[in-house]
Amino acid sequence: MLTQGEDVEAHALRERGWSISAIARHLGRDRKTVRAYLSGERQPGVRRRSAVDPLAEVEHYVRLRFAEDCHVWASALYDEVVALGYPLSYPSFVRQIRQRGLRPLCGACRGVKATDTIEIDHPAGEEIQWDWFERRGAPWGATAYVLLGTLPHSGRIRGVLAEHMDQAHLIEAMDKVMRRLGGTARVWRTDRLATVIVPGTGDVQPSFAPVAKHYGAIVEPCPPRRGNRKGSVESSVRFCSGRWWRTMTAADPEAAQVSLDRFLATTGDARPRRGPNGERTTVGALADAEGLRALPWAPFPATISVCRIVADNAAVGFRGNRYSVPPGLGGAVVELRHRLGTASVEVHSPSGALVASHVLAPAGAGVLQRLPEHRAALETAVLEAFTVARPCDRKANRPPGPEALAEAARLLGPEAKEPVVDLDTYAALVEAHR
Repeated sequence: MLTQGEDVEAHALRERGWSISAIARHLGRDRKTVRAYLSGERQPGVRRRSAVDPLAEVEHYVRLRFAEDCHVWASALYDEVVALGYPLSYPSFVRQIRQRGLRPLCGACRGVKATDTIEIDHPAGEEIQWDWFERRGAPWGATAYVLLGTLPHSGRIRGVLAEHMDQAHLIEAMDKVMRRLGGTARVWRTDRLATVIVPGTGDVQPSFAPVAKHYGAIVEPCPPRRGNRKGSVESSVRFCSGRWWRTMTAADPEAAQVSLDRFLATTGDARPRRGPNGERTTVGALADAEGLRALPWAPFPATISVCRIVADNAAVGFRGNRYSVPPGLGGAVVELRHRLGTASVEVHSPSGALVASHVLAPAGAGVLQRLPEHRAALETAVLEAFTVARPCDRKANRPPGPEALAEAARLLGPEAKEPVVDLDTYAALVEAHR
């Protein structure tokens, strides 16, 4: 193989009238090699393959199949080319397809991939982008739902963990995120969440419209199959998933919320950015100057509803605390309701009747709130259950009683005979038979 310099020198000497043999002697190369480079059959820096390309024989067929169906499975195509004489394995076949770029892109489903892109201008305080991300197998044994709100102008992120993704939990999480951001923007941009947008349309859900009016915001959904329109919060999801969730050590949702707040206020706000004039700044400094709109003094009055199982101590858990119920409901499923903006939580029976009402304790405080009447009733029930009777004798002899023997005889049927245990009786039966 000739180098670039040798190739240039060989062409220059050929222009001067040197013969191929003379050039070969001058460069110390074989005449056939020099002739191949001068004729253009070989290129400098490109080594000729000694092995035969196994895909070359079927490459045209593969291109034709991809032109017919760009989504054809490589495994199905591999079965076809093996029948045509392709000798290598399936992984080699897939690797060669990928290296040569044989599979074309589908124009109908490629979205924004391989298309022109441009930066979208986001004025300060103009927009908040919203998105959920969920992670199964959380350390507390349930699925973690995290709502992220991102200011695309500065890149500031705030997030809140929720127990569910229904509309009431969404409203509560949005209010908490905006209070962590310090206000609300003029526009809320979401993807087509069924709790916000009517499925199949671009219209706001009638049940969510009062929420937007309460905060004075405009809801703008992303166009269909254009999730990159809210690329700022999509990037925030990747950032929080990789930098916070994968290394989080919290063992319960309340501790996880504290960890997320600390992470976003430190690592998240310390990320470097460029200011309007190109100066070096941070996410936190840009966000502090955004000038968001003030929030209402109270959140939208949505009602949070969750179901819980009553424990043996006549209490139910809610957000890191426990609240008492009357005795006798152990193991029953009750419904807890909390109206946003109030300081109480109500416990309702399966039939919907109000069982108890408690003052809401701070989330994660780990307190047990037991009403005086519940305490007195529970003490009475526990004391009445005490007894001085002798414990059951588990080693006593208790053969089957008359009722059990009668039932056993009924199950055996009339054919059942008592076993013969006397030889005289047996002999009398034999004589009678003769």
